[in-house]
Parts: sequence; structure tokens; C-alpha cells
Amino acid sequence: MAASMQMEPKKGPLHGITVLDFSRVLAGPYCTMVLADLGARVIKVEKIGTGDDTREFGPFVEGESAYFSCFNRNKESIVLDIKSPRDRELLERLLDESDVLVENFRPGVMERLGYGPDRLALTHPHLIYSSISGFGHTGPFSELPGYDMVVQAMGGIMSLTGWPDGEPSRVGTSFGDLSAALFAAVGIIASIYSRTKDAQGTRVDIGMLDCQAALMETALARYDIEGKVPNRTGDCHPSLAPFESFRAKDGKIVIAAGNDTLFLLMADVLGVPRLAFDPRFITNDLRCQNRPAMVAEMEEVLSKKPVQHWVDLLNEEGVPCSPINTIDKLFDNPQLKARNMIVKVQGQAGKSFRTAGNPIKLTGREDLDADMPSSSPGLGQHREAILAELMSHYGSYNLPSSQEGEERTVEESADEESRQASKTPS
Repeated sequence: MAASMQMEPKKGPLHGITVLDFSRVLAGPYCTMVLADLGARVIKVEKIGTGDDTREFGPFVEGESAYFSCFNRNKESIVLDIKSPRDRELLERLLDESDVLVENFRPGVMERLGYGPDRLALTHPHLIYSSISGFGHTGPFSELPGYDMVVQAMGGIMSLTGWPDGEPSRVGTSFGDLSAALFAAVGIIASIYSRTKDAQGTRVDIGMLDCQAALMETALARYDIEGKVPNRTGDCHPSLAPFESFRAKDGKIVIAAGNDTLFLLMADVLGVPRLAFDPRFITNDLRCQNRPAMVAEMEEVLSKKPVQHWVDLLNEEGVPCSPINTIDKLFDNPQLKARNMIVKVQGQAGKSFRTAGNPIKLTGREDLDADMPSSSPGLGQHREAILAELMSHYGSYNLPSSQEGEERTVEESADEESRQASKTPS
């Protein structure tokens, strides 16, 4: 019987959704990148002349910011002058056609510009309005500036990161920004689904500090139950053992034998089955209580062979483990390559570089093409096309010249509103 023909992948599940992206730097652009990866059309609103702050962030590829390109792939860019009646009319038309608005200015800025959520709820009730800020739009801290590191410190994650005898440490990536971006994307997608039932838009209000608290795992509950402040534990898990790194002959290996069965299998692989029946290690709770003795027993064996020797044996028995890879090792990781997680991005100069792909894999849906670079937009690159699409029947809508310098863009006005304090969250 002839093999069934392979179906052409469908477009992403958000195909047909238009996102108007007022955000900049990281939290907002990362959120809208996720939406774009899932098929949404994302129109990025930028300020004339400079655009998103990250266009000036290194590293640079042929004069273009790789930082900007990483988080703005497959988006369109338009510059708008908020003081220009022509551009305000264009913005109204964009709002008519958009499903989602994303912004990450400090609370109150969009209201002062005339595009706050209360006003748009009246004029554009279909619109899902998502705000990302340091502390959200309610509460006593709502007007304070909030950067990634500020909310990492305030939210407690720094107090849990590092070694017991060391200083608190920032998580190695912008954990505050990225977690807020992902929660915002979840809220937006849930609101899109809700709108299918009642045709009403929703306000999605994301505070970075809220997201940090939500990601504290059991730290809050542990303190409430035990009355002890959780502290830094290095790379070991506070409630599971062995669940940390161990020294082998040529480096360190992570072993996560988080239940009694896995511990028994691990002990067999190490050639010391007695460990599984040692009264000090016979349950997970006892292993946590006697962690130093357990680590000493395990490292006595592990230190005799290289990391890869143990990784191969442990994987064969189904015991979770890994070497501690440096970033360069990820590019050739066979699992990441098989999952299409190493992709290419390029700016307008045309030279591509590699970055991480879309981790959301949906059966029968398009994914990023690992061999075909995604493009990030040049500043204002799509303005004329959008004008032709939305406004051609109104006449000419050209980019204001430098002689019109008294007119300010959306973001320039927002910057002035925020000048007395720090900028929006990164």
C-alpha cells in the first residue's frame, strides 16, 4: 500500500492574530517574540531615529545589534510620532486592526499619552491590553522603577542562589524579565481564548515581582511550615538527594537520583550496592539529613573515572545525569539539534548568527526553519507597507523630516514622563 502523503504543516496557532508591540528592551520583546514564533503578526512601534534601546546593545554583527535581533525576529517595525495628527490617526487604525497591545512602560505613561487601558477598553473593547512592569499597576510599589536585578533581589531568588558560605548571587540570565515575559504570554493567550466566548478584550497586568514570588517553588511554604529561613544550598536540591553535582576524575557530573529506585540503580552503576541499604541513606529524607556523608561515599567512587564514563553508564540504566556544559557545547548538542532548537537570525545587513529556537513544539504546526535565518526588522522598515495597507486611501503619510523636530514620538514622550526615575524594566 502506498505510503500516506505527509501533510503540509499548518501555520502557527496564533496565525491571524495581530500584536501591536510598544515594548522595548527585554521583557516585552521576549513576550512578543514568543507570540510571533506561534504565528502572530507582531508590529513593533519604535521611536524615530534610534528605535528600541537594544539596537545599541552589543554584541554587533556588521554594525547591527545581535541583542536586538535575538528577541525581535519575524516582527515588523514602524516608527510613529505621537504628536503628529497623521500618525495618531494611523495609530487608531492600527488599534482597530490589532488583537493585542503589549507595553512595558512604567504605570501611568500610556495613560498620559492617551492610550491607557481604560480609554482603549471603551474605544477598542476587543483589544487585549498587556502591561509588563516591575510591580504591576496596583499596590504601594506600583510607580517604582523595577529592573531585573531589583526584582531578583526583592523577590528572594538572590538569597537562594549561590553557595552557603558565599554572597547572594544574581541568576545567570535575566530571570526577572524572562519569567515576566512568559507569564505575560500565558495571560495573553488565555485572554485570546476567552475572547472567543464573549468577544471582549481583557487587561493583562504583569508585575515582575509577582512572577518572582510565583517561581519560589516551595521556599515560602517551607518557611511557613518550618519557621526557618531557606538559604543558599549551592547546586543541591533542598528536598532531594542525591540531586547535585559530584566530582569525577576530570570534572563535575550532575546526578539527579531523586527517589529510592533511582538511588538503588545509581548505587549498582557505581559498583557499590551497599549504599542503597546503608541505614543513613535508605530513604530520601535520611539522604538529605546525611548529605555530606553520602557525597563523600559517592565521590570516592566517581573520582576514579572521567565524567563521560559515568554519564554513559548512568544513562544506560535510566538514572538522570549530565556533564556541566559550557555554552559552546550547546551548539552541537544532538538533542537540541534534533529538536530544531538552534536556529539562525539575521539583521538587515544579511550576516546570520545562531541563537535559541522556539521550545513550544506543536504537532502539525510550522516551526522555525533551522537552516533559513529569521529576520529582525530595520528601524521603520515596514512603515510604508503598513501605510499602504491601512491608510493609502487617506493620502500621503510620509515619515516626518528632521525639520519637524519639535514633534515627539510615542517613546520619546514616554521617556520624558519617566525622566525623573529609571526607565522601564529591561
